[in-house]
Amino acid sequence: MKERIRQILSQRERKDITITDTPLAPAAVLLPLYEKEGEYHILFTRRTEKVEYHKGQICFPGGGQDEGDKSLEETALREAFEEIGVRPQDVEILGQLDSIGTISSGFLITPFVALIPHPYKFEVNADEVEELVEVPISALRDKGNYREEVGLYQGRPFRSSIYQYQGKVITGATAGILKQFLELLFAGD
Repeated sequence: MKERIRQILSQRERKDITITDTPLAPAAVLLPLYEKEGEYHILFTRRTEKVEYHKGQICFPGGGQDEGDKSLEETALREAFEEIGVRPQDVEILGQLDSIGTISSGFLITPFVALIPHPYKFEVNADEVEELVEVPISALRDKGNYREEVGLYQGRPFRSSIYQYQGKVITGATAGILKQFLELLFAGD
């Protein structure tokens, strides 16, 4: 699967997906994949109520680009290390997805799909991360765990994705990133 993902992501032109004309601050997230018991899983975090943005939401490790970050990839790796203790040298970047804009926090998020080892000794930053949430890709592909809603922003309709798994709800930019990843990976299935 690793080579399939790398190939799919390298053979496409990336774009920015936004629904606002407001300038957005650069940010990056890591979409961490790993194989467990013969099946691929995606690792999410549930944010604490102490963080500035997206309190209590399920998301990918990541955040805003710092001045010292040489690239958005470096931002994603730094944030993953700060939030869950995944060392950059343990991460294999497979490629990038489209950047997606957020309305609530004003970020343009660039997602990096990455393979991480399993099992892994995560070191969770309790100020930022309430819990780790691992979800098998098969559960995310189950149509019973997915729905779409249409909302309005500045008078323009937009479609949002919502995933559910074992009482956990994935919405917003995270769900949009996840949807794009799954559609690319399983196109034609």
